[in-house]
Amino acid sequence: MAAARTPGRDGPLTGVRVVELAGIGPGPFAAMLLADLGADVVRVDRPGGAGLGIDPAHDLTNRNKRSVLVDLKAPEGPARALDLAARADILIEGYRPGVAERLGVGPGPCHARNPRLVYGRMTGWGQDGPLAPRAGHDIAYIAVTGALGLIGDPDRPPAVPANLLGDYAGGSLYLVTGVLAALHHARATGAGQVVDAAIVDGTAHLSAMIHGMLAAGAWQDRRHANLLDGGCPYYGTYETADGGHMAVGALEPRFYEEFLRLLGLPEMTGAHLDVGRWDALREAVTARFAARTREEWTAVFEDSDACVAPVLSLREAPHHPHLAARGTFTEHAGLTQPAPAPRFSATPTAVRGAPARPGADTAAVARDWDLPALLEDGA
Repeated sequence: MAAARTPGRDGPLTGVRVVELAGIGPGPFAAMLLADLGADVVRVDRPGGAGLGIDPAHDLTNRNKRSVLVDLKAPEGPARALDLAARADILIEGYRPGVAERLGVGPGPCHARNPRLVYGRMTGWGQDGPLAPRAGHDIAYIAVTGALGLIGDPDRPPAVPANLLGDYAGGSLYLVTGVLAALHHARATGAGQVVDAAIVDGTAHLSAMIHGMLAAGAWQDRRHANLLDGGCPYYGTYETADGGHMAVGALEPRFYEEFLRLLGLPEMTGAHLDVGRWDALREAVTARFAARTREEWTAVFEDSDACVAPVLSLREAPHHPHLAARGTFTEHAGLTQPAPAPRFSATPTAVRGAPARPGADTAAVARDWDLPALLEDGA
């Protein structure tokens, strides 16, 4: 049985009900964020359905959620999902356009049962446009927006930023922003709506500042030639003697001077203002960092405003002193994981539950949402 929820103590979205039609990638992550913020997220899993290909006990995108099993292709499946939608504030689905409609759980039937429902749709290409019906993944979505072309060395193919830039930044975070804005509107007017969150739209939106710089002539439309893309020798990464790396972001003049002082390169004062000296500056900085280990350089810069930090691995990051002090990572059910973010002074968030096992919460959801039919048909 799920623990009792206390309004104001389990996150700012305590009392908000969310239905997640199970999928992979940005939809589950968006639903996890809503769950982290306190919403009661019920994931509608299908028997033998899609997953990450890992043990569900380790799928952290399903933490703080509950799961029921519903076969949407079975005769009574759509009715069960619609029963949930009738009692929800938000529904999230990540199917290709038209699939939810064919399954009988599209916006039309859902809004017929619940006019106040916010219906969130998470796709790569969006609900319309020439590529809307086509398959795709993060890398293709960010490729056509120009974002992928920003990343990497000029003489190598663009670097792949895992699936953080498209799926999660351009996708999940925009879906969450959209459904919460629509929820605000629904509570003010009584009218729900459809939120079309496309990864191509969100990723393009992320590049607004750079498009402004491009228009102003302050950004070159090529990789590794600009202030923030590694083209600048005082904003980038450098290898250390032990094969580690340090990240440098000494953009402002006083931070740059502090950087030079601690690095031991006083002769490079003023080089940041002269693009003609950037190659020499990069060579000098490269040679200096290569002379000591990452740990040694970390000690040199840790109490300074030079804007220099060690590049840590996923397993190293939770042990960084600052992140450890803030509790940026937490442990729950034996799993080290990022803690919920952001933080709230009056309605703190927490990891309340381990990743939901498919179907494990059917009885509890049926009781809490007053849906005895969920227990029928062997669900």
